Amino acid sequence: MKKILFVCLGNICRSPMAEGVMRRLVEEAGLEKEFVIDSAGTSGYHQGDLPDSRMRAHASQRGYNLTHHSRRVRTEDFYDFDLIIGMDDQNIADLQERAPSTEALRKIHRMTEYNTRIPADHVPDPYYGGSSGFEHVIDLLEDACSGLLEALTQDS
Repeated sequence: MKKILFVCLGNICRSPMAEGVMRRLVEEAGLEKEFVIDSAGTSGYHQGDLPDSRMRAHASQRGYNLTHHSRRVRTEDFYDFDLIIGMDDQNIADLQERAPSTEALRKIHRMTEYNTRIPADHVPDPYYGGSSGFEHVIDLLEDACSGLLEALTQDS
């Protein structure tokens, strides 16, 4: 069983979208029983909220149904998950600051480490932008999640 936690600031745009993309890829590969996929935010601003309505609309246009309710990263997450994947430098720094051990630090990765087609050093926050920002984020996440799944299954 591989357990993955995707993390962004508020857990209403990037990380729930990454969760949705990864869930679909895992289902399409018939590997649902081999993965636990979740998402969280480094802040609690939107605790309990559904993903941003704009992200849900753009996701829906690509066939994704985002139903995750926002939650904040918890200390237990560092023990419960094998990979904790942040979207940008600030997410990574926040996660590193909260990591309870050296072992937990090793679980933290950057989403764009897994990109195979679209070069990027981070997944930008689309919250204050327009439609093109949400589309770009979904493009990046589809690429990175595909690369992540490939990396996790090539050893199997």
